[in-house]
Amino acid sequence: MKGTLSSEHNELLRQLPSVDELLAQPRLADLAARTDRGLVVEIARAVLADVRARILGAGTADGAARVDVVVVLTRDSLEERIAGEVSRILARSLQPVINATGVILHTNLGRAPLTAEVVEEFRHTATQYSNLEYDLAGGARGKRDVHTAHLLERLTGAEAAIVVNNCAAAVLLVLAALAKTGEVLVSRGELIEIGDGFRIPEIMAESGAVLREVGSTNRTHLADYEKAITGNTKLLLRVHPSNFKMVGFTEKPALEELVALSRRTGIPLIEDLGSGCLVDLSAHGVSEPTVRESIDAGVDIVMFSGDKLLGGPQAGIIAGKKELIARVRRHPLFRALRVDKLTIAALESTLSAYLRAAWDELPALRMMRITAEELRRRSEEFLALLRPQLPRDGVECEVKCEVECEIANGHSLAGGGSTPSQTLPTTLLRFASVRYSAAQLEQRLRRAPAGISVIARVEDDRLVIDLRTVFPEQEPLLLKTLAAALC
Repeated sequence: MKGTLSSEHNELLRQLPSVDELLAQPRLADLAARTDRGLVVEIARAVLADVRARILGAGTADGAARVDVVVVLTRDSLEERIAGEVSRILARSLQPVINATGVILHTNLGRAPLTAEVVEEFRHTATQYSNLEYDLAGGARGKRDVHTAHLLERLTGAEAAIVVNNCAAAVLLVLAALAKTGEVLVSRGELIEIGDGFRIPEIMAESGAVLREVGSTNRTHLADYEKAITGNTKLLLRVHPSNFKMVGFTEKPALEELVALSRRTGIPLIEDLGSGCLVDLSAHGVSEPTVRESIDAGVDIVMFSGDKLLGGPQAGIIAGKKELIARVRRHPLFRALRVDKLTIAALESTLSAYLRAAWDELPALRMMRITAEELRRRSEEFLALLRPQLPRDGVECEVKCEVECEIANGHSLAGGGSTPSQTLPTTLLRFASVRYSAAQLEQRLRRAPAGISVIARVEDDRLVIDLRTVFPEQEPLLLKTLAAALC
C-alpha cells in the first residue's frame, strides 16, 4: 500500500514517533509512573494507530496526493491526546449531579439521597472492622439481620424482618421460599411492570412459583380468589400498584377481606407494598398505605423498598410473621441476595431517624415537607441573584435581557414509582432564551459548563427549574452553572 502513497504521506508516516519515544517524554513518563504504565502504553498505541490509519486513508482516497484530514504530528499534540484519553478512562463515571427536576425520588438520579449521618456511619463501618456477624455479648458468630431487625419490628409492628438488595429480590425470595412449584393467586389488575421492563409475572416464574391469575383487569372480587383456591395453592399475593393508578369501573377486595380469606383457608397472604411508606405523609400531599397498616390488618408478609418513600439506601425489606420469615431466611437464595455492611449501616441510621421522629434528617421526607410558600421565597431570592448575571438587550422581562425569566406555580412529584397521580404544589423558575431553545438550554446544563451537571425539565418550550430538589447549599453552584448556560 505504501507504494501508492505520495511522498507527502510517506513523510507523514516517517514522522510518527514510536511508543517508547513518546513514553520517554517527561509528561507521559510522569503519567506512566503515577498510573498503570500498561494503560498508558495501550492508549499510546491506539492513538498512533488512529493517526496512521488517517494518513493511509487520506493518501489512498481516489488516488489523491493531498491530505484531506488535518493530522497534527507534533509530540505535544500526541502527548495531549494520550494524556486526555488516559484521564477520561480514569475519571469517575458515577458522579454527583444537581437534581432540579422537582422529582424527589428520581430513579435515574439515584432515588433517595442519604443523610450526612449516614455518610458518617459509612466512614465508621467502611474504614474499620465491625461486629457485622459477631455477637459481642456471647463471643460467637452472630447474624447481620440483628442490626436492623429490631428497628424494623418496632417501626412496622412485624414479628421479624430481614433485608435483601431490592424489593424485586424480596418478592423473588419470598415466592421461592414459600411457593416453589405451588400456585400463587394474584389479581390480573395487579400484574404490574416495574422499572426497566421487569414484570411481576416474570419474577414469579423465576421463583419457581406458578402464577394463577384471578378476576379481570379492572374488577376482581373476593369470590374470584375463593373459586381459584386448590390443594396446590400456596400463597395469596396482593400487589400495591404504586407506579400507576386505575380509575373508572374498577373494584378489588379490601385488604381486610383478603386477610379474612387467608385466615379461613390457612393460606398465607403476602403483600408487595413497593414504595415502603413508614409514616402517614398525607398532610404533606403524599397518600400511600403504610407498612404498619398492612401488618396490623393481619398480612403475613409485607415486602417494600428502602430507597423510595422510606428515604434510605437501596434495599428490599421483608417483614412479617416470625415463622414465615425464618423459612424465607433459610432459603439458599437469601445468601445470594443479602445486603452488605454499608447498606446495613445506612439503613440502621435511616431507621434510627424515624424512631426519633427526626424527619428533617431524611432528605426525601424533608423535600416532601417543604411548602410552596418557602419555595417561592427561595425562588425569588435565587432569581434576584441570577438576573444581574444574565445577558441584556433582548426579550422583555422585568429588566431588558436576552433571557426571559419568570416565577410560576407548578407541581413536584414524589417519583420512584410512588404516588403516580399525586403531586406537590411548588414554585417553578422558567426560562426562555433568544439564543438557545429550551432543549439546547437543558443540554447545556446537563453537560456541566461549570463543573457539575444540572438535570432540569423542559415544559412548554421553557427550561424549568424546581428548587424543591435542590439542596440549599447547592444553590450557589446552580446559580453559576445556570448563568453560564444562559449566556
